[in-house]
Amino acid sequence: MKIQISIFILILLIIPQTMVVYAESYNLEIDEHTFNISYTLDGSLIAMAIDPELTSLLIGTENVADSLFEIEFDNTLISAEKNEFAVLVNGLEVDYEIEIKNDHSMLRFYIFDGTEEIEIIGTNVIPEFPFGPFFVLVFLIGFVTLVVKTKSFFLSRNFI
Repeated sequence: MKIQISIFILILLIIPQTMVVYAESYNLEIDEHTFNISYTLDGSLIAMAIDPELTSLLIGTENVADSLFEIEFDNTLISAEKNEFAVLVNGLEVDYEIEIKNDHSMLRFYIFDGTEEIEIIGTNVIPEFPFGPFFVLVFLIGFVTLVVKTKSFFLSRNFI
């Protein structure tokens, strides 16, 4: 009987310690899009951001303990050819597991005590600036320049 009570007390002491990690989500807003990123972290998340030049997702953390980090994100946010991402924890590359779910990817990897920066590098990220309006603006500037040059050419030759 004493053994059963001891095991029960031991279970009660162990379960709360293993339940420290909770699944949470972060809403990352880029232009007019909001991406819901789910993650599991034994620590605090400071922020997430996309770096379009490095085609990476940057994650700032603090008060992190040695643990398994899981993150699930939309493939339109960040993707990699053949699903081969590079994952850096405090600048050091780590191994990871990947699970593909329809249009989402889930990565799992270990992070270390004191981790401050996680970087997930892909081959494509959502652009910070939409290129459609940019190309329209360039076209309009080119068209106006052409009209002004053509008009001044004909005026200088007394054609008009």
